[in-house]
Amino acid sequence: MNNLLTAITTKITTGPSALSSDVGGRVFLDEYPSDEMPPTFPYIIFFVVSAVPENVFNKAGESIIIQFSLFSASEGAAEITDMYADLKALFDDAQLTVTSSTMIIMRRENLVTTMKDVTVNNAAQIVRHWEVDYSIELQAS
Repeated sequence: MNNLLTAITTKITTGPSALSSDVGGRVFLDEYPSDEMPPTFPYIIFFVVSAVPENVFNKAGESIIIQFSLFSASEGAAEITDMYADLKALFDDAQLTVTSSTMIIMRRENLVTTMKDVTVNNAAQIVRHWEVDYSIELQAS
């Protein structure tokens, strides 16, 4: 699993990508760093939702769902829609180099959009939160 997460991080940060630029490099695994609170918007958190063994025809494999959570405090939707477009451009049908595995496919599966009132620095703020799920099929090399 670490090899897949490293491959995702490398794809985002290499260049850097337009997605990384959209959020000023604020892309985190699992959670926003507690030493950087309150959060600086926009940012992205990605994490493993599930991982299921897929052993077929004597080949060891795994079916994994990764979620990218996009956060924006911008008044309009332009910032988060740009983030979403750049996420899709980077990962839709992507072929990642995953050490010790062969990637079969990476496919966007789901998008859920919400708006939340949060308190940042004692002030109410509306935050857009878009959750984007990708299904990844890996096979051991």
